[in-house]
Amino acid sequence: MVTLTAPESTATAAPEAREPEAATVDLAATSVRELNQAVHNAVDGQSWAVASPGGKHSLAVGIDADIQVTIDGHAGYYAAGMHQKGDVTINGNAGVGLAENIMSGRVHVKGDASQSAAATGHGGLVVIDGNAGARCGISMKGVDIVVGGNIGHMSAFMAQAGRLVVCGDAGDALGDSIYEARIYVKGTVASLGADCVEKPVMPEHLAELAELLAAAGRTDNPADFKRYGSARNLYHFHVDNSTQY
Repeated sequence: MVTLTAPESTATAAPEAREPEAATVDLAATSVRELNQAVHNAVDGQSWAVASPGGKHSLAVGIDADIQVTIDGHAGYYAAGMHQKGDVTINGNAGVGLAENIMSGRVHVKGDASQSAAATGHGGLVVIDGNAGARCGISMKGVDIVVGGNIGHMSAFMAQAGRLVVCGDAGDALGDSIYEARIYVKGTVASLGADCVEKPVMPEHLAELAELLAAAGRTDNPADFKRYGSARNLYHFHVDNSTQY
């Protein structure tokens, strides 16, 4: 077993104090379990650098402190899952289930993300500089997602709350069975899902879109986006849709 030493926290240090030194964890010599236990034991203000991730699964999951974790390379399934507080940066691609069930904080992927990014997310911000696969933001419940490239089919399926910003194109069945989440797409949409319609972009939407783009470090023009949301037809019972016996 490799013993991990937590970096010194400077959360209460004077403003002129130096930046906290990051503790380096090399996954070529350390297990994922040890890494995750270390970040679970972390306190606000600490910083971690993860080397040799090698596409391993479940990296930096369950963070519950205001810490910084930088993964230098590709991450496998469920990276930064169940994330709360803190900041996780992945300098590579991420596999299925990135930031699943995120509650708060920020997760930033410098490359692409596979399917189901930020699924069931309740809060926080997920930034994907590249493309995201199918079902991005599925069942999102308050998370904000900004994708620099394209997203796959069935994205924002049953999205209940939150905002999904797509700076590229969107695949088929966007927003299928959507509730009250807001979707902004700069490029083309292959098709809209059930009960998802294009909606007018009002000044309030331009303002929130500008804020989200700035938070993601992007310079796109909010006026270039279209907005999509619920037609609210599925909220109501229609007798014509009932089964006759």
